[in-house]
Amino acid sequence: MKITVIGTGYVGLVTGTCLAEAGNDVLCIDIDKVKVAKMQQGLLPIYEPHLQTYFNRNIKSGRLHFSTNIEEGVHHGEVIFLALPTPEDEDGSADLSYVLGVANQIGELMKDYKIVVSKSTVPVGTGERVKAALKAKTDVSFDVVSNPEFLREGFAVEDFMKPDRIVVGVESERAKNAMEKLYKTFVRTGNPIVFMDIKSAELTKYAANAFLATKITYMNEIANYCEKVGANVDDVRMGMGLDERIGKRFLFPGIGYGGSCFPKDVKALHKSGKDAAHYFAILDSVIKVNEQQKTVLFPKMQQHFEGNLKNKKIAVWGLAFKPDTDDIREAPALYMINKLLDAGASVTAFDPEAMDNVKTKLGDSISFASSMISAVKDADALLICTEWHAFRNPNFHNLKTALKRNVIFDGRNIYNPKDMTALGFDYYSIGR
Repeated sequence: MKITVIGTGYVGLVTGTCLAEAGNDVLCIDIDKVKVAKMQQGLLPIYEPHLQTYFNRNIKSGRLHFSTNIEEGVHHGEVIFLALPTPEDEDGSADLSYVLGVANQIGELMKDYKIVVSKSTVPVGTGERVKAALKAKTDVSFDVVSNPEFLREGFAVEDFMKPDRIVVGVESERAKNAMEKLYKTFVRTGNPIVFMDIKSAELTKYAANAFLATKITYMNEIANYCEKVGANVDDVRMGMGLDERIGKRFLFPGIGYGGSCFPKDVKALHKSGKDAAHYFAILDSVIKVNEQQKTVLFPKMQQHFEGNLKNKKIAVWGLAFKPDTDDIREAPALYMINKLLDAGASVTAFDPEAMDNVKTKLGDSISFASSMISAVKDADALLICTEWHAFRNPNFHNLKTALKRNVIFDGRNIYNPKDMTALGFDYYSIGR
């Protein structure tokens, strides 16, 4: 099939590349001329495991193309995916200006039947607004489809190629048949393509992300309570997770969730509820607790240094909001760094992939190291904000030698407290 993907962020680029890998002729459109030129040269603008291999292979095969010409994109695709940003507006709602703006352009340019698919995470009712925008510009027949993505950064290629389910909101048999044809190669093992109405598909994405954010936040609340009463959250987590009704995933406490999805989607669903005269009391608590959790280690750092962090050198391992990505959107590390800088500390950071993005955001307000060990050299403490695999089993002898003081604040609970005490570290974690 001929496919157009408008927008080449994390979702659009993974979607376009993986659809090309399945044999489709894919044209990706973006307004950023520099970015498009780099992609045409085979340079990926993001880090995502395994994406480079598929990206290079499909450019070479002639199935994956890039352009800034939206007219070319509209004429190319039988199916046009909208993978556009829906940033958080000032009131917490999703800003749909990019989605609706492109819908207007498609309406002006289309000359034959198109299926316009929303891949972006959008509030309930967006499909109707896209349909209205198209109708205002064209008399040509079309279908609007909601096809939310469920891609985990760091596992996005795997999630697209081997999805546990594909959710599609449709209104016509013609659109349903086209989407089934497009996706059947990805569900050969029997995982379902779940067809439903457009509004239900739009809500499914928000409901799933808000539930996972709630699960994470609940465990963080339990961890904070464990500290008050002397319980161990690792034991509690194991005891809970073995219950098949609960499951083991998303039960790891830490310094809060971040990224491009959970924070924005929880706030957008909360705001959509208000707009429909429905108050999401649970989501209100999730938002508040997560904001507090991002800096939950800061009081422990203040207490350890007797209220004086001025001129203390703090090493930070991990800047991305999670491992295996360079995404720093809403990353807890940034919140902790800002707290440390405000307290007069200096910060030297290391992350395997995200340092360039943080340099763009923070400039020279912090220092960046070329390795884990060089980051901690002569530091008064180590703060761990992201659980990269490289951080899980370091050479602790070298770590102690490099640090000025043997102090670790672990925001992801990646070490065993008893082991760290035996190794001679002052070790602080969450809920233990």
